[in-house]
Amino acid sequence: GSRYFGAAVLDALLKDGTEIVRVVAPAADDRIALAAQKAGIGVHVLSNPKIVPGDAIAEGTDLIVAAHTHARVSIGYHPSLLPRHRGIAAVEWTIMENDPIAGGSVYHLADGWDAGGVAMQDWCFVAKGETARDLWERALAPMGLDLLKRVVRHAREHDSLPSHGQDERFATKAPM
Repeated sequence: GSRYFGAAVLDALLKDGTEIVRVVAPAADDRIALAAQKAGIGVHVLSNPKIVPGDAIAEGTDLIVAAHTHARVSIGYHPSLLPRHRGIAAVEWTIMENDPIAGGSVYHLADGWDAGGVAMQDWCFVAKGETARDLWERALAPMGLDLLKRVVRHAREHDSLPSHGQDERFATKAPM
């Protein structure tokens, strides 16, 4: 993971009792790398932030959680109700399309932008006049933290992850 959201997910999972065996970060000075070091967790710094080599994954890893990363690994959080607003600017497109409802999806990373099976989703209303940043900070970032904790807890308790296919009839793109 990386940046604010990566560090926030790390903190939320630790507080929820999840054992973190290693953090993989794009840079040694990234917020998630610094937070992991402070918590006494080993950090692997990527030489290429788009590629997670096999040796970056610690022995004994049961689940890989992607939190604000563009490398394809296992599960990740996308701030939209997939398959709506696939792509890098989902929150901005939610506002530009005047969507009255927004949401977040934890999904299995796969080939194609945000195209993997959905493990869990949640939704919220979009307030009138709300900016993309307002929506992210008020609802979608906290929702992502909660969804990731719930999915990781599910994996811990059931030794599996749900996966529901996305209905391509409702897919939209959220380009830069």
